[in-house]
Amino acid sequence: MADFEGRTIFLGISGGIAAYKSCELARLLVKRGARVKVVMTDAACKFVGPLTFRTLTGNPVATSLWSDPSSPFPHISLSEEAEIIVVAPATANVIAKFSRGIADDLLSTTLISARGKIIIAPAMNERMYRNPVTQENISNLREKGVVIVEPGVGDLACGEEGVGRMAEPSQILNVIERELERIQSLRGVKVLVTAGPTREHIDPVRFLSNPSTGRMGYAVAEEASKRGAEVVLVSGPTFLPCPPGVRKIDVVSALEMKDAVLENLGKVSVVIMAAAVADFRPRNFYQSKIKKRDGLELLELERTEDIIESIREVPGSRILVGFAAETDDVIANAKKKLKEKGLDLVVANDVSAPSSGFAAEMNLAAIIGSHEEEVELRHLSKFELSGMILDRVSELLAERGFEFSD
Repeated sequence: MADFEGRTIFLGISGGIAAYKSCELARLLVKRGARVKVVMTDAACKFVGPLTFRTLTGNPVATSLWSDPSSPFPHISLSEEAEIIVVAPATANVIAKFSRGIADDLLSTTLISARGKIIIAPAMNERMYRNPVTQENISNLREKGVVIVEPGVGDLACGEEGVGRMAEPSQILNVIERELERIQSLRGVKVLVTAGPTREHIDPVRFLSNPSTGRMGYAVAEEASKRGAEVVLVSGPTFLPCPPGVRKIDVVSALEMKDAVLENLGKVSVVIMAAAVADFRPRNFYQSKIKKRDGLELLELERTEDIIESIREVPGSRILVGFAAETDDVIANAKKKLKEKGLDLVVANDVSAPSSGFAAEMNLAAIIGSHEEEVELRHLSKFELSGMILDRVSELLAERGFEFSD
């Protein structure tokens, strides 16, 4: 059971009749010892008065970007101090604004600037909920790592019956508790993540590489940091910003990546090899640009270093996670890699479909351990997949008696 005592929860309330349920949610959170900060939209105040939430939480209720003259940037201060951000109820309007990056009031600006885990509990008429635009917005947020508490089925405020009822406060509380546990799940753990492609230069302007964007590894690094880990990210060339709280080391070639990994292995307890490391490099590097007119009759290649094998040669106990990007017999080949490389987990990734794998929002993937017999590939966002990987890593650390810090 997660410890709520002293933890800061941000509760955003938008304009729906289900706002009355949020009073009970606030009460439950306070009862568990949480420090609850409430932000209400103008529309929410039409359903429940701010005084109600101030009485329940013991804290001032923010209703406008301009409501507190002493804090010129309330959306920044609120988003920085909250570990969990909950929007309940979340109307179709609020969901649409957040999905599209619109920030025109205190709630939407706080969501855009949030660092903590965001949980959204939709509440609306069934037709609004099932509208393809709303479903697309919800899917977009889910792919970005936002947790969606699915609405229930029953009587709606419009007099109809169907899906769209906000989840019950007790259900939302359970989700908050689960996410609080996840936030603490890697506290005190040192994690090394590799990401992106490597480049193996032929001459100063040409190189061998692959389509990896690094987004998978960066998602893992970001999620691990959010869960309290001390994260080192060894990254090949990408255009991605370094996730907050992560120490990034830039490399170019497979050899540079291997050296950086070994130099930073130290007291690392978890290594997650999400990088798409080149298997071959040119045997010879030409110091000057090869002229087109001169041509190159033969490009000789040699194998690059096996970074996982190099890690295994270093004494110490650590969890080792690899990725298997495959186009055929994906599960079988991933299981073979798991065994041959001595991995604790391998992420099987089907990169044959254009909608998954390299440079795609989604992965068609499965996480395989030494005891898995039957596994199936699933379409998952990179944030969903990173969360699942780290859940499995946390389980393995607990099984091996790792002592997590408070």
